[in-house]
Amino acid sequence: MKIENIQVLRGPNIWSVNRMKLIQMRLNLEEMEHKPSNKIDGFLERLEKMMPTLYAHRCSPGVPGGFFQRVIAGTWMGHVVEHIALEIQSLAGMDTGYGRTRETKTTGVYNVVFTYLEEKVGIYAAEAAVRITEALIYGKDYNLEYDIQQMREIRENTRLGPSTGSIVEEAIARDIPWIRLNNQSLVQLGYGKNQVRFRATMTEKTSCIAVDIASNKDETKRLLMEQAIPVAKGITISSVEQVDDAIRKVGFPLVFKPLDGNHGRGISINIKTKDEAVAAYEHAAHISRKVIVEKFVTGYDFRVLVIDNKMVAAALRDPAHVLGDGHSTIQQLIDLENTDPRRGYGHEKVLTLIAVDRDTLDLLDKKGYTLETITAKGEKVFVKSTANLSTGGTSVDVTDHVHPQNVFICERISKIIGLDICGIDIMAQNLSEPLTDTGGVVLEVNAAPGFRMHIAPSEGLPRNVAGHVIDMLYPPGKSARVPIIAITGTNGKTTTTRLIAHIVKNNGHRVGFTTSDGIYVQNHMMLKGDTTGPVSAEFILKDPTVDFAVLETARGGILRAGLGFRSCDIAVITNIQEDHLGLADIYTLDDLARVKSVVVNSVKKDGWAVLNADNEYCVRIGKKADCNVAYFSRNEDSPVIKSHCRKGGIACICENGFITILKGDWKIRVQRTLLIPLTFGGTVPFMIENVMAATLASFLWGFKTEDIQTSLQTFIPSAAQTPGRMNIFEFKDFRFMIDFAHNPDGYNGIKEFLRHVDSPLKIGIIAGTGDRRDEDIRELGKISAEMFDYVILRQEKHLRGRTEENILSLLIEGIKSVNPEKGFEVIPKEIDAIKHAMSMAKPGTFIVALSDVIDNAIETVQNYQEQERNGLFNV
Repeated sequence: MKIENIQVLRGPNIWSVNRMKLIQMRLNLEEMEHKPSNKIDGFLERLEKMMPTLYAHRCSPGVPGGFFQRVIAGTWMGHVVEHIALEIQSLAGMDTGYGRTRETKTTGVYNVVFTYLEEKVGIYAAEAAVRITEALIYGKDYNLEYDIQQMREIRENTRLGPSTGSIVEEAIARDIPWIRLNNQSLVQLGYGKNQVRFRATMTEKTSCIAVDIASNKDETKRLLMEQAIPVAKGITISSVEQVDDAIRKVGFPLVFKPLDGNHGRGISINIKTKDEAVAAYEHAAHISRKVIVEKFVTGYDFRVLVIDNKMVAAALRDPAHVLGDGHSTIQQLIDLENTDPRRGYGHEKVLTLIAVDRDTLDLLDKKGYTLETITAKGEKVFVKSTANLSTGGTSVDVTDHVHPQNVFICERISKIIGLDICGIDIMAQNLSEPLTDTGGVVLEVNAAPGFRMHIAPSEGLPRNVAGHVIDMLYPPGKSARVPIIAITGTNGKTTTTRLIAHIVKNNGHRVGFTTSDGIYVQNHMMLKGDTTGPVSAEFILKDPTVDFAVLETARGGILRAGLGFRSCDIAVITNIQEDHLGLADIYTLDDLARVKSVVVNSVKKDGWAVLNADNEYCVRIGKKADCNVAYFSRNEDSPVIKSHCRKGGIACICENGFITILKGDWKIRVQRTLLIPLTFGGTVPFMIENVMAATLASFLWGFKTEDIQTSLQTFIPSAAQTPGRMNIFEFKDFRFMIDFAHNPDGYNGIKEFLRHVDSPLKIGIIAGTGDRRDEDIRELGKISAEMFDYVILRQEKHLRGRTEENILSLLIEGIKSVNPEKGFEVIPKEIDAIKHAMSMAKPGTFIVALSDVIDNAIETVQNYQEQERNGLFNV
């Protein structure tokens, strides 16, 4: 078997709108296409032996063992790969469940689709599942445990930490979108101007000064002492020579800790001799140049969490330890403790595996123990000096037992230091009595405190502390989103996108929009190129200045990675016509409609789908849409429009020379087509459709008809406003038009326009594109012969797997099928073709250059215009 391609789908996609995290693997079964599972001797037995847990997979029979039933009956290896990919992720601690395997139009080639939790793990699982399946087919030994451990390690290296993850999960539960901004813990919640950012448990509200204070334990202690907060006695030293002075001033037993350390690194406790003190200082000095020396206070280690100056959780923390049984060594007890099913690798479970390190050996040495020591039954032996969960510690929730005075102290501490999210470490006998009564002290104040001990305590009630973070970042009434209008279709997407953006901007919004020629914010180009995919959509949604997004959404991005947004307010489908068929498993218009429908399926339930009533594929999508639907049509008597409006629906039509909104039986006339520059005096039908789509979408959003009217009048088709969309350049003796038309439907639109053009000579410059079907390329030649008096063929770019000769011969076949005597010639280079067409022009000539790349053509023609103005024009 051969993996031809692996794609990571991150947004709504053709397989599922709700399951956005999918791996899509294109798998060629090669010779295994003729060997289903029941034709391979011993396959089932080997599969059951290697992965007995696959019994839980119900598959299509819908019962436990259902997948094994399919294997017995005979299923193809792509299906087996799908189930193995899902199961090995589950065995690695990442439960996934959705999968699909579908044969493509290419015999023996399948799309194997399955969910993932961590992207890199999903890719690994796809590749590993193929290796495992091949080993099972040929009866080879396979180290499954190696793959499982690899996936665990990949997950730990790439996943969000438990604290960051809990905030993201709470945001998802509240339907707040999120974007991971790096491969660490920097996350954006919300879109555009309504975004907020956080890193781990520090938010954009977190004060830099407060973090700086909390990071300096000496400064923290001083501020707290000045405000009568009980703290541990201690001093700060910066050299080993000062250890004697610290011992004299503070007195044994001591605690040594780095001044700006975290996560318990470099800490030594219960130091009772000078030699131990020197060693403890050197250990801490590896972490920080300055070291705090404090009195070792006995008691229990508590962590209190304060968010937005309110105490929300408290936990009793216990360092990692083992209990003697009278016959096992300490190492054996650690190994036994690590078999606790609650313990796992990294952050995968409630507790972390206990690792033996220097801290462990030092603690044991102080008691005169080694890892081989056998301790008395019931003896509690600590193997870590700090209670951090990341080193194997445990936590018990005590939130409901904190004395009101201690709550007051902790909330006051958060304000003294100035932290919005604050972890306060306290050493005390308990928190149910005031610290002033028990002699408890505050040890540290932590910026970016971990949430794991609160959201998943070893004992006690889990606390949804992430909810308090979201409450702080998005208080009632604050939106996390910006409006999104997404536009897709075969032709007219870019013009419709630009017109909607123009209307939105004129209504006072700061609009960001994406098109096939670039990304724009308030008409300022940010990036140039075809920017109609999910990365470009994210670019706009990440921009903190944008308060309205208008996103052209092409099929390529949907197929490649899914949508770049989770939901939109309005989706527009301009039309669905033949273009790019035969690529990426899209062979028919039904296939293409399935791709385009992803955008409509992403619309919120109370949002709108704006669809072309004159296009049967759009109408079919409308019938299945799970949102409000509105139609537009150039035909006032369209059966779809009439039926829709009889039911009280909303539509847009062109009637009596007006762009008109229909609301049930009511007509709201917006503007005469003659007064809308984009329609060229009402002579360009496809431009009228674009205007109707944009008008209807804008009306549904809530813009006033008079404001829409003004915007329609001020949107002027030009190389600056609508590059490559019917850009007409006036010369003294002729006119030159450049258009992006590159498929039969686009050519027919130009043909319709040219019927209204009075010219003694119409010259066309055309080119084919190699990634179209033969019949599509021939059709371009045919339509060209019908609308031009003379055709110039060029072909210097976009061969895409074909030869120049092949494309030109197909175009010529199309021309000759209409008129064998039609005049044409081949001029390969675009610039030469343009120059030659101009040299042929006589007064009144109309030249048209059609291309799916128009930048060079526009620049060339503008240069000739400038030459003519300066009296230098000579072709």
